Amino acid sequence: MKKMSLTALAREQVASAERASSGRAAHTVFGGHEHVLRQTVIALVAGQTLAEHNNPGEATVHVLNGRVRLTAGEDAWEGSTGDLIIVPDSSHALEAIETSTVLLTVAKITAP
Repeated sequence: MKKMSLTALAREQVASAERASSGRAAHTVFGGHEHVLRQTVIALVAGQTLAEHNNPGEATVHVLNGRVRLTAGEDAWEGSTGDLIIVPDSSHALEAIETSTVLLTVAKITAP
């Protein structure tokens, strides 16, 4: 069994994002290319965006701290600390309204 503090990891990723020219940082906490499930802590400095991209499978965004906006076409959902946003099965983007960390959970769809 393995255990980690998402709170501590979120703090570390925010510090990395604040040092990065992109204003972003991420660390995969579980999964990877060989797994169906992947969980990644992502930190975004206020005003930074993960540009529009396709959904690789079923996904959720759990806001660990801060405030974010998920957009998909004309639809938008805002989330703050503790909120869980279900990512639509369409192209979408994520913006940090304020400096934020999220836990992105994805169950990748495998090709038949």
